[in-house]
Amino acid sequence: MRATNGVTKRRVLVIEDDPSISLGLRINLESEGYDVLTAEDGEAGLTLARENQPDLVILDVMLPKLNGFQVLQTVRREGLMMPIIVLSARTGEMEKVTGLELGAEDYVAKPFSLAELLARVRAALRRGPRPTEPVARTAYVFGDVRVDVAARTVTRASASVEMTATELDVLLCLIEARGAALSREAIFSRVWGPNHHGTPRTIDNFVQQLRAKLEADPQKPRHVQTVRGVGYRFDG
Repeated sequence: MRATNGVTKRRVLVIEDDPSISLGLRINLESEGYDVLTAEDGEAGLTLARENQPDLVILDVMLPKLNGFQVLQTVRREGLMMPIIVLSARTGEMEKVTGLELGAEDYVAKPFSLAELLARVRAALRRGPRPTEPVARTAYVFGDVRVDVAARTVTRASASVEMTATELDVLLCLIEARGAALSREAIFSRVWGPNHHGTPRTIDNFVQQLRAKLEADPQKPRHVQTVRGVGYRFDG
């Protein structure tokens, strides 16, 4: 974030090699009140992400020097967990699955609706108002896992578990259903909003990631359960 005249701005990094798209995104994001950084290739974008740690990244897939997936993989491996929205002219399911598996929060196909992209940016950044006074923290504990809702942190056997914002949102969505089975469509609606267009495989991949990080045996999950013909259920 950057403070200008006492007002804190969210910082968005746009990594896009098409000058017209990059300029259009910069103009519209700045008109929405964001501080915007831009990069024209993967290496420059990765450097800006490391040095500035923006609040959100908009990342094209087809980039010179390093492609978007390489940037995404490196950013996540280095522990930078800001939301990342992937842009791509390719619309195949495997491309979407790859981006989400590497840690993207969202995937937008080109050509895209600017209004929709801006809405997705706002949704990814939305964390509610910052409290002015300390508040009691709510935590969920299951097995050797502890989820601190206010701090948005997860530990397992007292060790920190790195999770993307969307992974945590999916986990909380399941936990807060209080044992009810949720369809993939219901998870989409609660986490991404009713207008998000995804595939069932998207939710399946997030569940696989949660199991890999939180279950003692991901092949025989104890907590994130599959409900055949419906979707998923959380057992505490």
